[in-house]
Amino acid sequence: MSTQIKPAKLADTIAERIEILILEGALRPGERLLPERELALRFDVSRPSLREALEKLENKGLLFAGKGGASHVAPLLGEAFTETLSRMMRDQPDGTRDYLEFRAIIEGSAAYLAALRGTDIDRALIAEAFERMKAAHAEDDPSNEAAADADFHLALYEASHNLVMLHIMRALSALLRRDVFYNRAKLYQRKGVRELLLEQHEAVYKAVMAGDPDGASRVAAQHISFTREALHEIAELDARLERQLRDLVRS
Repeated sequence: MSTQIKPAKLADTIAERIEILILEGALRPGERLLPERELALRFDVSRPSLREALEKLENKGLLFAGKGGASHVAPLLGEAFTETLSRMMRDQPDGTRDYLEFRAIIEGSAAYLAALRGTDIDRALIAEAFERMKAAHAEDDPSNEAAADADFHLALYEASHNLVMLHIMRALSALLRRDVFYNRAKLYQRKGVRELLLEQHEAVYKAVMAGDPDGASRVAAQHISFTREALHEIAELDARLERQLRDLVRS
């Protein structure tokens, strides 16, 4: 009986390296890979071997062919997850409460791990998102500020280097950008809220950049608590206005 270990096939080795980049978050969902020729040079392999590796990753659902046949990174949690969750959130009156309850559990941990494990690249991405948030705030642009807010939190999840957290929160972040969980425009239009949110993000930013896990966890949890309370007040005000309008119609 032969015990000889066969060398790994080149295409399998390439596929494994790209898969690791996807799972670790270095390649983001929707991101377009380099053209085949450049990618082959980067890996120092033949184009047929690279093509075979990309085909293997497509068959595993990690890549998909975009316009012109270019390879793009597929989301690990696809539409089967996000669309079902989106429908559930629309149908459940307590959906926003449950989402923020979940965020309160996760956010502190994400900030803690980001402060503990974040690399120079991670910190640069966090800083870039925070600076965009500040710039949008200064320009009184709630839409861009909200987008930068989502990017800031996503950068924290990436810096946590927890793969399960990263990919779950990426999927939830996509839904948040579509206002599935709550209307971010309403939150940002409430007097004084944008200023307080920016201060809270700055506190998280400084704690993470200083490598203070406990401080980062504490201020991140406080940020989510504030968001939850502000949205609760907005919902109560909307409900009161709706009741008043109904009373006016009846009178």
